[in-house]
Amino acid sequence: MRIVSVGRALPEHRYEQAEITAQLQSLLDVPDELRRRVDVLHERVRVGHRHLALPLEAYSDLATFGQANNAWIRCAIDLGERAVNDALDRAGLGVKDVDIMFDVTVTGLASPALDARLVNRMGLRTDMKRVPIFGLGCVAGVAGISRAVDYLKGHPNEVAVLLSVELCSLNLQRGDLSTAAMISTGLFGDGAAAVVLVGEERARAMGLEAPAVRTTRSVFYPDTEDIMGWDISENGFRIVLSEGVPRVARENLGPDVTAFLAEHDLTPRDVASWVCHPGGPKVLEAMRDSLELTDDDVALSWKVLAEQGNLSSTSVLMVLREVFDGRRPEPGDVGMLVAMGPGFCSEMILVDW
Repeated sequence: MRIVSVGRALPEHRYEQAEITAQLQSLLDVPDELRRRVDVLHERVRVGHRHLALPLEAYSDLATFGQANNAWIRCAIDLGERAVNDALDRAGLGVKDVDIMFDVTVTGLASPALDARLVNRMGLRTDMKRVPIFGLGCVAGVAGISRAVDYLKGHPNEVAVLLSVELCSLNLQRGDLSTAAMISTGLFGDGAAAVVLVGEERARAMGLEAPAVRTTRSVFYPDTEDIMGWDISENGFRIVLSEGVPRVARENLGPDVTAFLAEHDLTPRDVASWVCHPGGPKVLEAMRDSLELTDDDVALSWKVLAEQGNLSSTSVLMVLREVFDGRRPEPGDVGMLVAMGPGFCSEMILVDW
């Protein structure tokens, strides 16, 4: 199974972190005694700019969960279409070539799902298989590729597209002034990414030399459901973000990845390219330290975090796009894709470039 291309789409509304912070302080009616603390929290997440689904001034008009979710559907369709078209163009394929689409999100709800709306919008085949996935959160970018790989093992002549659209800003909770909420308002951004994968027979027919997925691994950590996710109510999605996330990453990721690689007679030192989800400074540092990596090993993750913030499932795909566009490994190099998310869990993919 080959990863052929990564497309992306970012909203046109791009702001410096300080501008977003100032607007949110007013919109959330943050008391004067908390304003300096919010400033510090937003500075510490190491985000320089973010793209938002709506203009900053439009967020004051979102009074209900229904209004916010309707905005999510509208913006997600536009960004999703752009990301899929970008990925297909880069792969030299058209909309009629897509046999199956997996779409992942944790920031909005739609039924019919986003994939169905894109069939009509883009002219995708009416016999295209559709697999919408909700709830995996930050881990879904890597998990989505893994599930596409599982499918292509049994359909080696087909084309699969993974679409991730996350519009985190549309889940702003005005009544929530908790530390977790204040961190999230400084950390999370909006965007979409799409990945084109093809089965091995299709790759040979196309003469592709794209990176091949050797194998994947899923790991669930028992009794950790309460450290990350959503509390869902009539007000929409309220962030659950425990201080325990970096600890779980630091304690578990290194041993799990090392064991996974050992099954293929590899060690972390044999990996030439690391694509790690930039969940935030503490999480990324925990991943780095647990895997005994350097900041240079995860430089593209730091880059995406600074330029876009954490886009939940989309972020790791943005890092993968950076690898495709810039520091692409040499043929024969080994690469790893790694992400963690609600569950709490991790997903890993071993790639031969």
